[in-house]
Amino acid sequence: MKIGVLALQGAVSEHIKQIESAGQAAVAVKKASELSSIDALIIPGGESTAIKKLIDYYEFKAPIQQFSAEKKPIFGTCAGLVLLANELADGSEAHLRLMDISVKRNAFGRQKDSFETMLQVKGFTDNVPAVFIRAPIITEVTEHVEVLATYDNQIVAAKQDHLLVTSFHPELTEDNRWMKLFIEMVKQAHQMSTIH
Repeated sequence: MKIGVLALQGAVSEHIKQIESAGQAAVAVKKASELSSIDALIIPGGESTAIKKLIDYYEFKAPIQQFSAEKKPIFGTCAGLVLLANELADGSEAHLRLMDISVKRNAFGRQKDSFETMLQVKGFTDNVPAVFIRAPIITEVTEHVEVLATYDNQIVAAKQDHLLVTSFHPELTEDNRWMKLFIEMVKQAHQMSTIH
């Protein structure tokens, strides 16, 4: 199995390191044509507006939507979560529109308001460290979306079918349980595609 990291901007190398620490092959994806050779995609944190422009510039939008239509798993962290959302709370236009969530950008303030905390996560036995950097929050979900973690009564992690999102940066901690959760999703999707 190969997991790709969208390598346009943001925490690409940290994600690659974490994929490898969980025992899987990682690929930095720089061209849309490379999507066909991977089993799953991570859209990393960074600056969502910048990544959006680069997705458009390098013509990634339709190929990523097609990738999702094939039920291949996608994991969006921080800016990645913003890009996957169906709707943005500030009224600006949502981009990839793949997940039934509404998102408020920079909900926790600016860079200096960054913080680290421990989160309780559905399905994890112990709390998990989470690094929030100018993090978005999920303001609304439909019934198709499973909420995995909240902070201060705000939704900060969720899953819908083959899509996984976190407001925070799991790749900036030594804890690779989110990556392992995503890898499980990739394995399941892989099994489903071999059955069909």
